[in-house]
Amino acid sequence: MASENSVTLVGNLTKDPELRYTTGGRGVASFGLAVNRRYQVNGEWQEQVSFFNVVAWADLGENAAASLHKGNRVIVTGRLEQRSYETREGEKRNVTEVIAAELGPSLRWAQAQIERISRDSADSGGGGNAGGGGGGGGASRAPDPVYGDEEPF
Repeated sequence: MASENSVTLVGNLTKDPELRYTTGGRGVASFGLAVNRRYQVNGEWQEQVSFFNVVAWADLGENAAASLHKGNRVIVTGRLEQRSYETREGEKRNVTEVIAAELGPSLRWAQAQIERISRDSADSGGGGNAGGGGGGGGASRAPDPVYGDEEPF
């Protein structure tokens, strides 16, 4: 059986997503996620909270920064990734982060308004759909590598 690194978490944002850009212009958003777990021990309810750092790259990160706020309940799927760094004081640290593949609001206790955005080519501002009508068109854009000319949903 192949080893797979995937995780799905449901929790609340501990802060607004912080959006930054790499020197190459690629967006990256990071935020904290608090995941609560309630369980009973000898008839008494106990609560445990785990905290995770979440990183979302490119369009996903930009959309997260534009849509999500502290306290929002979200569903995150992605993979765990560990990295090492050195503090200003020279101490070595390890951190494990969730690299998000998908993000969305949890609709268990809330409602969300979905706004579809146009998918332009890698260059920002994109050529063929300039002045873009919010919903349709898309005849001048290149076919999607996965779905071809079909809409994905």
